Amino acid sequence: MGANSSRISDLPQNEYLKKLSGTESVSQNDPFWNQLLSFSFPTPTSSTELKLLEEATISVCRSLVENNPRTGNLGALIKVFLSRTKELKLSAECQNHIFIWQTHNALFIICCLLKVFICEMSEEELQLHFTYEDKSPGSYSSDSEDLLEELLCCLMQLITDTPLLDITYEISVEAISTMVVFLSCQLFHKEVLRHSISHKYLMRGPCLPYTSKLVKTLLYNFIRQEKPPPPGAHVLSQQSDGGGLLYGLASGVATGLWTVFTLGGVGSKAAASPELSSPLANQSLLLLLVLANLTDAPDAPNPYRQAILSFKNTQDNSPFPSSIPHAFQINFNSLYTALCEQQTSDQATLLLYTLLHQNSNIRTYMLARTDMENLVLPILEILYHVEERNSHHVYMALIILLILTEDDGFNRSIHEVILKNITWYSERALTEISLGSLLILVVIRTIQYNMTRTRDKYLHTNCLAALANMSAQFRALHQYAAQRIISLFSLLSKKHNKVLEQATQSLRGSLSSNDVPLPDYAQDLNVIEEVIRMMLEIINSCLTNSLHHNPNLVYALLYKRDLFEQFRTHPSFQDIMQNIDLVITFFSSRLLQAGAELSVERVLEIIKQGIVALPKDRLKAKTLLGTPPMCHIREPGFQS
Repeated sequence: MGANSSRISDLPQNEYLKKLSGTESVSQNDPFWNQLLSFSFPTPTSSTELKLLEEATISVCRSLVENNPRTGNLGALIKVFLSRTKELKLSAECQNHIFIWQTHNALFIICCLLKVFICEMSEEELQLHFTYEDKSPGSYSSDSEDLLEELLCCLMQLITDTPLLDITYEISVEAISTMVVFLSCQLFHKEVLRHSISHKYLMRGPCLPYTSKLVKTLLYNFIRQEKPPPPGAHVLSQQSDGGGLLYGLASGVATGLWTVFTLGGVGSKAAASPELSSPLANQSLLLLLVLANLTDAPDAPNPYRQAILSFKNTQDNSPFPSSIPHAFQINFNSLYTALCEQQTSDQATLLLYTLLHQNSNIRTYMLARTDMENLVLPILEILYHVEERNSHHVYMALIILLILTEDDGFNRSIHEVILKNITWYSERALTEISLGSLLILVVIRTIQYNMTRTRDKYLHTNCLAALANMSAQFRALHQYAAQRIISLFSLLSKKHNKVLEQATQSLRGSLSSNDVPLPDYAQDLNVIEEVIRMMLEIINSCLTNSLHHNPNLVYALLYKRDLFEQFRTHPSFQDIMQNIDLVITFFSSRLLQAGAELSVERVLEIIKQGIVALPKDRLKAKTLLGTPPMCHIREPGFQS
């Protein structure tokens, strides 16, 4: 590195890096630092190039690990960075490009070293390298200044207080990314950390007062989606619009953290990273999610989660209760708009889930919106393209629907929103359909996909739970949605008969051979019958509560009435079949009286007349006993 642009292949022999990692102590006032930090660097554009960077610098980093206890050069570098950040605001106002460029480079080197240090050593050893005492080189003591804590506080100040300009965009991204790298300690521990250095520094001491300001800043960075300045408008002229080398470095760490902190668990397949229009917004979101998912310390709750739990709308003038720490206000309309627009990323979906699940102010606000289709349609599109999504993205989208469908007002209003020309739904042209009917279609499609591909009982159960939540409020179901409900029941019925036949044949075969182990068909049968019962309960709930609103469902029921015959006398379904059987018998009788060769229009007319004539008290209300607890949240690390 140094005054000329550096190439990755040159780094192991770079004289400035050798001096930094060597056996000679360098004072923080030495002109060497200006020389070291005057470099530009071509941005790696792939994971291969990032790996090459790490391989090229690993010898330098390990040399520093070995020599730093005697030289204290890491501490000197951090002090150079800390002293420069004190003048960062003024430099931004004065457009001092060179100063900000060198400060950015100092942070870049610190982050690269921090990543290696975290990978190579324990937290105790890491802290020792950051507690060098200048007065007596080579010694450590409990009275030494803690540069790691100073660095974190400085990064928080930089993120929250530095004005976002073209010349400060990159260093703001790097500051956020460095905090992501610092929080990557969890990646190198199998057990959940509750006493880590992140708990020590971020949940108490000088960093704690920045909690609400940091969370608010990160949220606004996500909301604003600020794009990086064009080439030539900022200090790192050789950087691409991708966000800089350190952005790439920290994104690799963030991908690992993302896997740990989301529902997919360590074994989940990583998502293909789309081209990011705003590295600042993306890194802010990743840092926010990692902070929110830190475990509570033994003696203190996670303050960042507390801040996310309690923030309010800027239009809410009510005072915060004194019991709520780290409270702040944010523009809910801007946040809602950003959440609606960014659901193509699983990070944004996790943020939406987190806010809906944990912040009652946000949940109340969103459920009161009159444009819920802007939020629901992106969620449905995630489920519709299930083949292209990671399992954790699909699960989060489904849990969001579960949370929303717990609200009766939501379940009513979605049937009043009429959509036209849903282009991404390719099975059938939907020129006009209600949001509620579309939701039913997508959830049923997800169930059918799961039955043939992933066969995850958890996904089945929660898809059916969402339908069960909505069933009493079904209104004016589209004829295709009604058909798909009955088609799903038909598919389940066929699967039930097939497993039953296999179980019977297996039992017969076992009479002639005692040596062959029998497949557990009984367990398979129990699972299928549980799903069938939930489907019957959903149909029953709709007929009992909103029969007069759903002639298309009655039509579909009558068209496939033979499907239900086998379940009338089945001991597992007799109770739930009473209302369905009554409806089938009642309307079949009226159609029989009307004669043969009836048109579709005439059948629907007879059904509508019959709905008025059928006494409501003849249908027995029944609670959906088979429905699981709503919002069955999958624990991090759960494997299908």
